[in-house]
Amino acid sequence: MSIAPGWYVDPADPDTRRYWDGEGWIGAPIPVDATPPAGPPPEEPPAPPAPAATPSSPAAPQPAPASARPYPVSPTTGPGQPHPGQPHPGQPYPGQPYPGYGPPPGWQAGAWPVRPPEPRPHGLPLAGYGARLVARLIDFAIVFALNAVVNGWFVWRLARELEPTFAEWWRRVEARETTTDPLPEPGQQADSLLIVILLIAAALWLAYEVPSMASGGQTLGKRLLGIRAVPIAADEPLGFGRALRRWNTLGLPTLLWPCFCLGFALQLLDALSPLFDHPLRQALHDKRAQTVVVQDRRTPRTTPKDRSEPPGDTP
Repeated sequence: MSIAPGWYVDPADPDTRRYWDGEGWIGAPIPVDATPPAGPPPEEPPAPPAPAATPSSPAAPQPAPASARPYPVSPTTGPGQPHPGQPHPGQPYPGQPYPGYGPPPGWQAGAWPVRPPEPRPHGLPLAGYGARLVARLIDFAIVFALNAVVNGWFVWRLARELEPTFAEWWRRVEARETTTDPLPEPGQQADSLLIVILLIAAALWLAYEVPSMASGGQTLGKRLLGIRAVPIAADEPLGFGRALRRWNTLGLPTLLWPCFCLGFALQLLDALSPLFDHPLRQALHDKRAQTVVVQDRRTPRTTPKDRSEPPGDTP
C-alpha cells in the first residue's frame, strides 16, 4: 500500500499530525488542529557543540536530536544493532502495532497492514479444524457403541411400535397408490420409548465427555489426535462446571431431535462454527465456556519446575 507524502494524523497520538514522506514519519509533530505547512517540515537545527571538557569541569552529556527514522546507526552501534534505550530491530515500540513510529496513514490505530500472526494461547498453537472434526467423530463412535449396548432393547421396542406404520407406508410406495387415507397410528408406547431413548443417549454422552474434559481437557478422541481444551484465562484443567457448560451447548439439543430435527440443526451449526470464528477458532460451546482448543504440546513431567524459560516460550 503506497501512501502519498503529506501531513496526516499520527496513529500513535491522534492529537497530533506528522509528515509522511512515503516511507516513514519525519519531523516533529504539530497539534492536530494546527494548520500544517505546505510542504515537509523544516530540518531541525543541529545541536550546539558541547563545551570543551576541562579537568575541573567534565563535559556534560548533551541530548541527541530526535531521529527522523527508527533504529538510527551510531558510531557505537553497528548496522542492525539497537540504539541505547531503543527496542531491538523487529520489535515494536511501546504502544506501536509494528516496528516504526506508527502505521502508514489510512490504517486505523492498532490495526495490522497485513494479516496478524495466529494467536498462541498459553504458548500453544491452535488445533486445526480437521483434527477437531476427526476427534469428535471418534467420540461419536464411542458414544454410539455405548448406546447400542444400553439403549438397544428400547430401540428394538420402538421399532416394534412403529412397524405397522412403516409397513403400510412401504406397501403404498411399492403399489404406487395415491390414496389420501392416513397411515396407521404408531403404538401407544412409541412416544414414551422415544423420550427414554433420547434421555439415555444424552446421559451416556454426558457421562463419557464431561468428567474427562473436566480433569484433563481431553476425551479419548482428543487424546488420540493430540489436542485438548483449555480455559482462555489460564492453562489449567477446565473443572466440572466449565466442562458441563461446554457440553450443554452441544449435547442438550439431542433432546430436540423429534422437533423437526431442530436439535440436529443446532448441533450441526455448533460443529461448523469454528470455521467462521477468528482468531481463536472457537465453537459455540467454546464461547459458552470461555475455552479454546489447542495442540497438546505440554513439556514432559521430568522437566524441572524452576527452568529459566517462562511457560509458553518453547513450543
